Amino acid sequence: MPSTSTLLTIDASAHLAAPETGYLQMGSSGANKSPDGHILSVNSRYLVLDGKPWLPVMGEFHYTRYPERYWEEEILKMKAGGVEVIATYVFWIHHEEVEGQFDWSGQRNLRSFVQLCGKHGLYVYPRIGPWAHGEVRNGGLPDWLLKKGPTRVNDPVYLSYVRKYYDQVGRQLKGLRWEDGGPVIGIQLENEYSNRTPNGGAAYISRLKSMAIEAGLDVPLYTVTGWDNAVYPPREVIPVFGGYPDEFWAGTLQELPVDPEGVYQFHIAPTSGDAGILQSASVKSDGVKLWQYPRFAAELGGGMQVAYHRRPVIAEEDIAPMALVQLGSGVNLLGYYMFHGGTNPQGKLTTLQESQATDYPNDLPVKSYDFQAPLRQYGQLNGSFRKLKVIHQFVEGFGSGLAPMTAVAPDLVPSGPKDTTTPRVVARTDGSRGFLFFNNYVRNYPLPEHKGVQVVLKLSSETVTVPRQPINIPPQSSFFWPVNLDLGGTLLKYATAQPFAKVGDGKLEYYFFTPSAAIPPQFAFAATTIKSLHSKAGTVSRREDRVYVDGIRPSTDVAINVQTDAGKTVRIVLLSEKQAENSWKISINGHDHIMITPAEVFVDDESIHLRSRDVSAFSLSIFPGAGEQLNSTVPLRKTGSDGTFSHYIAAVEARRVIVNVEKARDAAPSSPVKMGKALDWRPGPVASAPDDSDFEKAGLWRLTLPKELLQGLSDVFLDIKYVGDVGRLYEGTRLLDDNFFNGTPWEVGLKRFAPEVLAQGMEVKVLPLRRDAPIYMPKASWPEFNAIAETAEVKAVTVSPEYEVKLTIRRETPTH
Repeated sequence: MPSTSTLLTIDASAHLAAPETGYLQMGSSGANKSPDGHILSVNSRYLVLDGKPWLPVMGEFHYTRYPERYWEEEILKMKAGGVEVIATYVFWIHHEEVEGQFDWSGQRNLRSFVQLCGKHGLYVYPRIGPWAHGEVRNGGLPDWLLKKGPTRVNDPVYLSYVRKYYDQVGRQLKGLRWEDGGPVIGIQLENEYSNRTPNGGAAYISRLKSMAIEAGLDVPLYTVTGWDNAVYPPREVIPVFGGYPDEFWAGTLQELPVDPEGVYQFHIAPTSGDAGILQSASVKSDGVKLWQYPRFAAELGGGMQVAYHRRPVIAEEDIAPMALVQLGSGVNLLGYYMFHGGTNPQGKLTTLQESQATDYPNDLPVKSYDFQAPLRQYGQLNGSFRKLKVIHQFVEGFGSGLAPMTAVAPDLVPSGPKDTTTPRVVARTDGSRGFLFFNNYVRNYPLPEHKGVQVVLKLSSETVTVPRQPINIPPQSSFFWPVNLDLGGTLLKYATAQPFAKVGDGKLEYYFFTPSAAIPPQFAFAATTIKSLHSKAGTVSRREDRVYVDGIRPSTDVAINVQTDAGKTVRIVLLSEKQAENSWKISINGHDHIMITPAEVFVDDESIHLRSRDVSAFSLSIFPGAGEQLNSTVPLRKTGSDGTFSHYIAAVEARRVIVNVEKARDAAPSSPVKMGKALDWRPGPVASAPDDSDFEKAGLWRLTLPKELLQGLSDVFLDIKYVGDVGRLYEGTRLLDDNFFNGTPWEVGLKRFAPEVLAQGMEVKVLPLRRDAPIYMPKASWPEFNAIAETAEVKAVTVSPEYEVKLTIRRETPTH
């Protein structure tokens, strides 16, 4: 029993008003109905798909920043990570860099990309600008357009070109809209727009929407970004919000202050919070009432890009807590920017990155747009991917119930982001059931343990105390618990563990949970909904009208077996945090399975693909398992049972690949870092990136690789360990990739460059990093200079083969 206690009371007993309908006017009357009768609509609180509340996960992936021949597998990886909607900027300059010459070919083929998404059951949300930003040159506006006159206002000349561009986008998406039976469900107009001049303002956004509809882009949803004092016409568009773990655009060379995204905020009448992104008033100066709009997040930072002057490092633990805070605060569209990194395409006239040379605030890498995203520049799974996948599996299985719930704060709330003494807790509830969200994680500012925490949740007809005994909330932890959750007919009053997946056929249901940090799991059931309950792994006790199960340790065995009064069987499996992160909910031949494997997994129409750079990772447990037959591209051995799962090991032979590295020259002594122009919104100028000519004096290393490098492999990754300011990878004079050093590994996927580049060889160039360089990196990222003033050195270059196993599954009679 904790020596101190914090009792938090959350009063959710008030009647919850029905969401407002009819206020939002999106597309035409027929835009929200597909030919086969599916209806997508939106009210003041959530999306509605075929009459049911819908809480989708959306992830940003830029098709023009990835080779088209690999789009499909990356789309499938996103789907395996729980993404249902793919958002993508349509960058005007990528398609009409030369006036009048539209290019929709190759990796610029928007139509093909959208069709691939639709093929695999994913929806698409194009963000068509005209100004998109996305760290692209001119924010996506072509150079030639800037010479025509004013932009981003209701100027006739400018709008005449926008119309031509929108018409082109409309042709690309013809037949692919929702009302055509296609995957395009919405359009984002403009981006970060706050211009209130006479020719701008809400009238400009309204004009863009009209032009989009005239171009054939009539869809169920229209959105705009809502931060930075955004302006938009009431009712016509939905503002979307976001928040990031760091800011590459910040001018400071220090750590940023405590992130406000770690505090729960609200977006409901009569007040709304201010998380650094949301407007602080419930009614904006232009009459927009935020509570009449659903709270959608389109740009929850899936990572953070690096700029030359500021190079943050995002840990794999930094993103999932932000997602849980958003869900706890009432978000009903969980959208990430970016979910998948990429590489800037080759320009016809210029490079295509944002730069100070083009009067933009920051110098970005010429090629790399890795963003430290869950799926990185070359499709690698970042550590954040698995942690987010657990949340997304929960949203897929339980989001329909979560979406109508509103956020309710406790009687004791933090005074602000810097308050470390008050637990950060919130409830989302509909008055009779809900979820408790706990966040004790803040990036770069570790929060202390909170001792003796207990929540009293007042509902419309009862009060539920969670848990039965106070608990300690561990430092830097983030989790959520269900209250009054219906599990196949039995009522789970609460659990101090997270639900994240379910599999079943209606009569026999399996629910998968995972522990919350180091808090002992406890399950409390309403005794009146149980005919019998058995747990060979835990201690069962009864107190008044509840049945408690304690002492369960995570495993793949069934932890709790419940028979309901309605004759259903409910089984609960409590997986460890690592097992949950390694679990994948997959569907083959119309049947759901849970697979646990340290390998990366995605599924197409025919096969389960497992990939890893570690041959020992091809160990897998699958449920249901007794009635399947697995066929494999490599020898596959069934080793028996792993709890309720069937366990297999695939035999993959390791390959040793050698790269030859030859140092050709040392870097010449550098000059002091140049500074750019000052801006009124940040203190002083920031450092400017080196010019191309600077690399003529960079340190040079030549790499030689085997020509048959990729034979039998899904990819090969070049791991370049170096210290310096900027690294570049060339094939002859062609720039393949670049990297602003921040102390983390520089990885390059080679399959996109094979076989031509591998045959020619590659060169690595590194510019010196100066001790006095006015750039931000975490302290731990700076190298040891000792007695020298600058350093440029490639310490090691290695090659990591990525292996692949393909499985096919033939469903026979299942047994449980």
